[in-house]
This record gives sequence, structure tokens and C-alpha cells, in this order.
Amino acid sequence: MNREKIYVIVFDSTHYAIAAEKNLKDKGYKFNMIPTPREITANCGLSIMFNEDILGYIKKDVESKNLKVKGIYEMEKTLHEKKVTQIG
Repeated sequence: MNREKIYVIVFDSTHYAIAAEKNLKDKGYKFNMIPTPREITANCGLSIMFNEDILGYIKKDVESKNLKVKGIYEMEKTLHEKKVTQIG
């Protein structure tokens, strides 16, 4: 079965999402700014999507900058379903 696993960090506001985007770009991380997935209820319409290999680095950087995070989610997609689990 073909599975795709991605991670999404959701912020308390657009201000924090944009600040995180700038900080993470300055560090050279590979990620995408995306609309917050509809499976995740949030106040902010923007989220950052990234792969598991940089999960620890992103968590550390966001915490060190005191950026208010609503949650960190693991999204696992298969051909027929999408599973969302809050991990932070």
C-alpha cells in the first residue's frame, strides 16, 4: 500500500505563521507554506508543511523564537483515506 506521511505545524495567528516562515527560510529548511488543511480546525489560515526528517529542528526553532503554535500534526495519506494525528 502506498503511504505518504507529511507534517503540518499550525499557528495561533497569521502573524506567527509568517514569522516562522521567515525564520525557517533563513535557516535553509525545505518546507511549504499552505492553507491550513480542513481536517485541522484552527484560527489561522496558514500552516507550514514539511517532511519528518526536519521535524525536530522545526520544533526547536519555533520554540526558541516563542512562536505561538496551535499544534503539530502528522498527516498520513493512502489511496483511500487521510489520517490526521496531533503530535505536539
